[in-house]
Amino acid sequence: MTSPAPETAGKRAFVLACIILLALNLRASVGSVGVVLNPIREDLGMSATAAGVLTTLPVVCFAVVGSLANTIVRAIGLHTTAATAMAAVALGLGVRAFVDDTTVFLIASALSLAGCAIGNVILPPLVKVHFPDRIAFVSSVAGAAIVGGATLSAALTVPISEATGDWRWGLFSWALLALVTLLPWLRLLRHDVRTTDAPTPIVLRRLVRAPLAWVMAVLFGAQAAQAYAQFGWFPAILEDAGLSDGYAGSMLAIITGVGIPAALALPLLLARTGDRAWLPWGFAVVTVAGWLGLLWWPTQAPWLWALLLGVGGAAFPWVLMMIAKRSRTHEGTVALSGFVQGLGYLVAALGPFGTGALHDATGGWGAPIAMLVVLATLIGVLGSYLVRPIMIEDQLPAQ
Repeated sequence: MTSPAPETAGKRAFVLACIILLALNLRASVGSVGVVLNPIREDLGMSATAAGVLTTLPVVCFAVVGSLANTIVRAIGLHTTAATAMAAVALGLGVRAFVDDTTVFLIASALSLAGCAIGNVILPPLVKVHFPDRIAFVSSVAGAAIVGGATLSAALTVPISEATGDWRWGLFSWALLALVTLLPWLRLLRHDVRTTDAPTPIVLRRLVRAPLAWVMAVLFGAQAAQAYAQFGWFPAILEDAGLSDGYAGSMLAIITGVGIPAALALPLLLARTGDRAWLPWGFAVVTVAGWLGLLWWPTQAPWLWALLLGVGGAAFPWVLMMIAKRSRTHEGTVALSGFVQGLGYLVAALGPFGTGALHDATGGWGAPIAMLVVLATLIGVLGSYLVRPIMIEDQLPAQ
C-alpha cells in the first residue's frame, strides 16, 4: 500500500478522532434495535420469523461482507472505504427508521450492518497506517469506543423514543451519528491509502495456507461467541433462577460497561506481559469463572459473574490489536483482518445459536454453559500461539 505523508500532531489527532467516531458506530445498529424490538414488531406487523432474521443479521453480515472488505479496500482505497462504510450505515439506519414494510426494514438493516462489517475490518489497518508507533494504545481506545457505542445505543434509544413519542426517532438518532462521522472522513479522501500493484497480492488462496490466520480466526470467533451468547442469554439465565427481568438487564449492563475500562487498560497490561501468554489465559480464566459462577450460584453474586464476563470481554480489543501487531505491511493487516473477522463471525454464531439449541435439547443451562466454557478455554490455548512474534507475511506461500 502507499503510505500517507508524514503526519503532524494536529493531523494525527484529527485521524484519531475519526477512528474513534467510526468505532462508535460499529454496534449502534445492533444495540439500538433490540431495546425497541417489541414496538417495531407491533407497528410493522413483523412476524416472529422475521424478528429472528433481524437478530441473526449482524453475525451474517459481519461474516459475509467482512470477508469482502479486503477486495473493496484494494479497489477504492482505505479512507474511501471508511467513508463508504459510514455512508451505508447512515443510509441504512435512516431508511429503516421511517419505513412501514418489514422487508424494506430488513434490507435497510442489512445495508447498515454491511457498513458496520466493513468498518470492523478496516479498523486494524487504519491503526496500522496512521499509528504504527501507538498500535496498543489506539487499538484499545477504538475497542473501548466500540463497546461504548453498543452501551450508548442500548441505553439511549428508549429514552429518545419516549421523549419524541416514537421509536422511529430513537432509531434515527443513530443515523445522525453516522452522518456526523462521515463528514470528517470526507476530508481524508484527498490523502487516501491505496494498495499498489504488488506482484503477489495477499489473496484468500494464500491466507488459507497460513496457520496464524486460522488460529486468529478461530480465537476471534471464540471470543465473539461469548459476547453474543451473553447478550442473548445472560438475562434469561438469571430470570430462570428467579431474578426479575429488570435486575437481570442491569447485570447485562455491567458486562458491557466494564468492557470500556478493561479495554483501556490493555496497553499497560500488554507492556507488562510482552510475548507471554498471560493475557489470553487471563481472559479465558475470568470468562470460565463467570460462566461457572452463573451456572452454580446464579442468585448469590450475579454482579460478580457479570463483572468477570465483562473483564473477559477485553479479549475482543486485544484480538483487534494483535491483527495489527502480527502483520508487517498495511496490505497484510487488511487481508488478515478480513479473513479473521469473516471466518470468525461464522464461528461466533455457535454462541447464541448453540446456547439456545442445547438449552432446548436438554431443558437446562448446564450443556450450553459447558459449550461456552470450552470456547472460552480456546482463547487461552490459541492465544498462547498468537502471542509469539510471528508475522503473517512470513507464513504466506509465494503465490
